[in-house]
Amino acid sequence: MDDRVLGRTGRKVSVVGLGTWQLGADWGAVREQDAFAVLDAAVAGGVDFFDTADVYGDGRSEQLIGRYLRERPDSGVFAATKMGRRAEQLPENYVLDNFRAWNDRSRRNLGVDRLDLVQLHCPPDAVYADDAVFDALDTLVAEERIAAYGVSVETCEQALAAIARPGTASVQIILNPFRLKPLEQVLPAAEQAGVGIIARVPLASGLLTGRYTRDTVFGPDDHRSYNRHGEAFDQGETFSGIDFETGVAAAAEFAALAPEGATPAQTALRWIIQQPGVSSVIPGARSAAQAQANAAAAALPPLTGPTLDAIRDLYDRSIRAQVHHRW
Repeated sequence: MDDRVLGRTGRKVSVVGLGTWQLGADWGAVREQDAFAVLDAAVAGGVDFFDTADVYGDGRSEQLIGRYLRERPDSGVFAATKMGRRAEQLPENYVLDNFRAWNDRSRRNLGVDRLDLVQLHCPPDAVYADDAVFDALDTLVAEERIAAYGVSVETCEQALAAIARPGTASVQIILNPFRLKPLEQVLPAAEQAGVGIIARVPLASGLLTGRYTRDTVFGPDDHRSYNRHGEAFDQGETFSGIDFETGVAAAAEFAALAPEGATPAQTALRWIIQQPGVSSVIPGARSAAQAQANAAAAALPPLTGPTLDAIRDLYDRSIRAQVHHRW
């Protein structure tokens, strides 16, 4: 597993990490033993970067990772978390006292004195322009509650605003073969500024695995059922904002582009890994086998020019009109 420096954290992390939203909530129930099997399989595959949030299962994901780190102290895992989504999404809630309280809870959940990386969790637009917010984040670093801070964003405009802040260590953004807009300005700006890019929703909520059909049904507790039109949170978080039927058809075309020996999911991850400026990609996994397969994508050879061109053509023909102007 290759590693790369995660922006201004100065820390090296595996190019394939592990997203752990699914271990907390919103993807159907995951038993504790299955969650630990996923974490073990990821680490065995060379993954040393876990991404979580205080809102995933209202802390369950953080707690599972905290227990894992205690029981496997030699794992060398860098754990990033997020804050802000447990409170009402109002700019006035993004203040130092709240940050301290939110961080204290995450530190307890993860069982650490200092958090490796804390990311504002898709905050309102006004937060990016508020100097006091970033002064407060700097204070948390000075108090040694956190080692570094970043921002998880919904839009490219938010990403560029975060990158312009001198203390921002990393930006987490949706990037996959069905969401190409970050390639235009965000990745070049981050690379120039020395800001890490964490690519999330890399498989478009599973679309890019090629396993779904128009008749696939998801459970009622799965966001792929209840957030298709942004009913619970930003629509872009579910299937990357793409209409499900359109996404299924495009995913079938994408699957046909997978090189011999690679699955469609691994092909999508390999595409992300080779984009200049990407520090790590954080696919989720609900089973040990999925975690192993995701980690193995790092060892695949780079995709060829014709394959890259075909992916771009597929996006331009089938996806661009739905997502490019929105995020």
